[in-house]
Amino acid sequence: MDSTVPSPKHRPSRAPESPTTSRGRGAPARRRLWWSRLRLVVLVSASLGVLFARPAVHHARAANLLLSFAGPPPTASAAPVLVEERTSFDAGGRAVPARTYAPIGSKGAPGIVMVHGVHHRGIEEPRLQRFARAVASAGYVVMTPEVSELSDYRVAPSSVDTVGAATVHLRAQLGVAKVGLMGMSFGGGVSLLTAADARFAKDVGFVVAIGAHDDLARVSRFFVTNEAVLPSGDKRAQHAHEYGATVLVYSRVEAFFPEGDVPAARAALRAWLHEERDLARKEAAALSPTSRAKVEKLFAADVASLRDELLAVVDRERDEMRKVSPHGNLLGLEANVYLLHGEKDSVIPAAETLWLARDVPQDRLRMALVSPAIQHVELEEPALADRWALVHFMGEVLADAERTR
Repeated sequence: MDSTVPSPKHRPSRAPESPTTSRGRGAPARRRLWWSRLRLVVLVSASLGVLFARPAVHHARAANLLLSFAGPPPTASAAPVLVEERTSFDAGGRAVPARTYAPIGSKGAPGIVMVHGVHHRGIEEPRLQRFARAVASAGYVVMTPEVSELSDYRVAPSSVDTVGAATVHLRAQLGVAKVGLMGMSFGGGVSLLTAADARFAKDVGFVVAIGAHDDLARVSRFFVTNEAVLPSGDKRAQHAHEYGATVLVYSRVEAFFPEGDVPAARAALRAWLHEERDLARKEAAALSPTSRAKVEKLFAADVASLRDELLAVVDRERDEMRKVSPHGNLLGLEANVYLLHGEKDSVIPAAETLWLARDVPQDRLRMALVSPAIQHVELEEPALADRWALVHFMGEVLADAERTR
């Protein structure tokens, strides 16, 4: 029984809904229910695997992968046996740090390059490591390259060079025909751009973009306006994560501050993004009164008072932002594409995946799922049907990964 892949006509075509997410006092009990229901999915998927062989086996493995990521950390005795190594690879004369995660006896296993999002911990970020281990425990060699620009809260063309070099390195190391790319948040957009780059397109068999951006300028405007723009042209009111505007200013600090204040402003905003609040305020004390007032407004998440200036900078930087946006830059894609987005994502709105579903060449898009099962790049507590949809999505990805070796 062959695995069937949804065609582009199944793309999402409506604005994502806004379900209420369970938080607070009752969350631990709800998470226990989450895991128990996901275990049911694992059991049923495994049973289907006996009946229908390969397609359902991939779904059973996908369910186990999600259970590994969503559940509590395994005990030492229950932990999957993986080989984890710190390594490096060459990217245009630069030695780039990386981590690899591989199951014991992984010779001939498919490879996946997993790209982190904008976070100062980069490949050391615990959620990324946990997800990499979960994917590796499903039978795949995972490599996480350190993308220095993303670790510094910036999206830059040089990130494509780094990720591309990682795909070439992992493919050659494993001796496989192609490897997969899996990118988180802004790393998802970078992954799509890498797969569309003529230098690397033939090395990439599939791309999974999770919570990715399509147009950096549009996402930047969302940080300021709290409005997500849909492909229809309609606007959807949605509260943007408070750190979005700070990331925007930090990544374009020269456009917001006079030259003499740029070093101190950059240091203050970097410390704030690293959640080093006292250091951030100490660095801000060195600024001129006008610049300090601006930084203090960002610290207080007072984006409204900076709205006009922020939007003016986005407009001026639009051409530069276009260079690091998948929008209009995906014609070179040869890889199959899988798009996944959290329905209530407040960092990059789910509307961006609706745009990506239009921008990816029709013959390359395999699945696009906007789901309440995740919040940005973390699993949530949705209904059982939404868990099934997520398991099906990951099952199709794992099936594609098998075809890359």
